[in-house]
Amino acid sequence: MPKRIAVIDIGSNSARLVIFQRTSRYGFHLIVQQKSRVRIGEGAYEAGGRLQPAGIRRAFGALHSFTHTLREYKVHKVHCVATSALRDAPNREAFLRVVRQRLGLQIRVIDGLKEARYGAIAALNLLPIDEGITVDIGGGSTDMALIRDGRIVETVSLDLGTVRLKELFTDQGRSLKEARAYIRRRLESLPESFRSTLAVGIGGTARALARGIMIESDYPFDKIHAFSYSLKEHKSYLKAIIEAPMERLGELSIKKNRFDTIREGAHIFLEVLRHLEAKEVLTSGVGVREGVFLHDLLRRDGLRFPPGVNPSLRSIKDRFDLLNLPEGNKQLIGRRLFQAITDRYRSEPEHRQLLSDALSLSNIGKMLTIYKEHQHAFYIAMQELNFGFTHSQMLTIALLMRSKGDSLYYKPLYRRYKPLLPSKEVIQWLSFAYTLTLILHENSSRAEIRFSWEDNTLRIYSDRPLYLAHEAIDSLQTPKGISIVLIDGWEESCNGEIDEVIGPEE
Repeated sequence: MPKRIAVIDIGSNSARLVIFQRTSRYGFHLIVQQKSRVRIGEGAYEAGGRLQPAGIRRAFGALHSFTHTLREYKVHKVHCVATSALRDAPNREAFLRVVRQRLGLQIRVIDGLKEARYGAIAALNLLPIDEGITVDIGGGSTDMALIRDGRIVETVSLDLGTVRLKELFTDQGRSLKEARAYIRRRLESLPESFRSTLAVGIGGTARALARGIMIESDYPFDKIHAFSYSLKEHKSYLKAIIEAPMERLGELSIKKNRFDTIREGAHIFLEVLRHLEAKEVLTSGVGVREGVFLHDLLRRDGLRFPPGVNPSLRSIKDRFDLLNLPEGNKQLIGRRLFQAITDRYRSEPEHRQLLSDALSLSNIGKMLTIYKEHQHAFYIAMQELNFGFTHSQMLTIALLMRSKGDSLYYKPLYRRYKPLLPSKEVIQWLSFAYTLTLILHENSSRAEIRFSWEDNTLRIYSDRPLYLAHEAIDSLQTPKGISIVLIDGWEESCNGEIDEVIGPEE
């Protein structure tokens, strides 16, 4: 597969370009993201779906600019897809022909079911889910996919979008009651199987609403992807947006560029959630564009990353762990140490995986500079651990990587993110295990290390001398005041060597 792949997505409201840089077979990251609010569907729904001149000009201008970016970044492969507004337009072929002839872009118009499937592929691979219903509200349609047991079971597409609702109701001065009745009639066509306590919000409307909730609730972590919230707790906020006059939307933490259709989007979203009987919303920072990219990347893998492969971990190691040192023994030490401490605190199976992921990334801070490497590692992990993790898991891994031997965890960061983190006791034990594993591994990557307990003392056995580890362990802070004894035969080995140098006493 080419190393730089672009996806252009032309929706009713916006046209977007993203460029992905591949770093390995399954590693990738986003290097370009451009957006233009072309509103190609503006005026179309009142004109039988026919694209209007103003929208066509804006869309052509945006696509023309995108082609300059493609050349600048020497993109090897381009996927260009168009959704609701174009597939509904009687004059779409003329637009497609001009774009193909003048700009060299081959636009593929996808139907709503394909659009829903792409969104679900992205959510299933890049969010920590196996069950739920994806909901992608666009300008002209709302596309949904039912996910069960880690598989996409069914997709649907409804002629229900923000621009469509705005032009048919808001712009005509029609009441919210009439709009609500229209939405509910469309939702009646959903299959009975479309019921789930979890809804996955995809697209600009879901992200704008999630951003507002984060601000209103003083959420401590500034990351939209994988942000979840209870519908019961925030239903009144969604209602307030639906009922607010446009000039008051800023007071509800909505960005100005969303004023034009956010009320319609919130109205559709709330009614969809009611119909699905959803109780929780998980917000996705990925959607159709990532789905198109992954459909290509994973076409030989059944459209799923293989078990044990996380694209964020892979990409971070590809870019920031250029030392590429063997880590098999480091992971083995970590597993054995975790097993040794599991009965000392309320451990859970996921803790072992969090420790393993943190150890896997432990060298990334060194690639910037050895000084303050723990701080560098923390911030890289905070920004780049995006896919397949909850916010709690992202923060826990990052906080472990901020650990140093003279303190179990960095207290200011724990206080800042405390609502999203495990208990202090869990963090202490995991930080202790992370730091001690690194001490032992860095002193001898080939040592055979084992652990046992004797009362409140952790005994460490090594088949190789670990001289520097003794000093590091002496200054290592431990949870609950436990003691550590390292038994590595260093003194016996050292005494023999010293005797040979000094010679017999006279």
